[in-house]
Amino acid sequence: MKECNVDMPEDRPVFAAELTPHRSLGKTGFRVVLALSGAVCLIYGGFFLATGAYPIGLFFGLDFLALYIALKMSYRSGRAREEVTVSRTNLLIRKFSPAGRMVEHRFNPFWARFRVSRHEEFGITGMFVAGEGRFTDIGSFLNPDDRESFAKAFKRALATVKQKI
Repeated sequence: MKECNVDMPEDRPVFAAELTPHRSLGKTGFRVVLALSGAVCLIYGGFFLATGAYPIGLFFGLDFLALYIALKMSYRSGRAREEVTVSRTNLLIRKFSPAGRMVEHRFNPFWARFRVSRHEEFGITGMFVAGEGRFTDIGSFLNPDDRESFAKAFKRALATVKQKI
């Protein structure tokens, strides 16, 4: 594995970005949603259990459990991230899974091509870097506005590196 020497001007990053998925519900919101839905499920579940309709009451408990699992899985997937760095000698893309595993993709910035898939209504649907017979996607978890701004900045960084020959 080649180390980047920051002292050399050609290895100094021209562009660096950390891409993370957006989560609109914070930890406090998570607790509030679970507390409110738990209270509702407990009240209505208790009512149905008390009136003899115990299967319906038990389903309220299953609903709460399903909501809890879905929110936990959403937060876990939110730990994924990507680091993208462009210098004159290296294009580095590091992908971190929610479990913490890292996959690294290195490209020569002069051979790298940035491809964008677009849809008329939705905008950018996919972004890819290809070069030297390999390719990888970037920012698949970003929302459309973030994809647009990242694509514009990343294209500009690649163009800057390629024109400084």
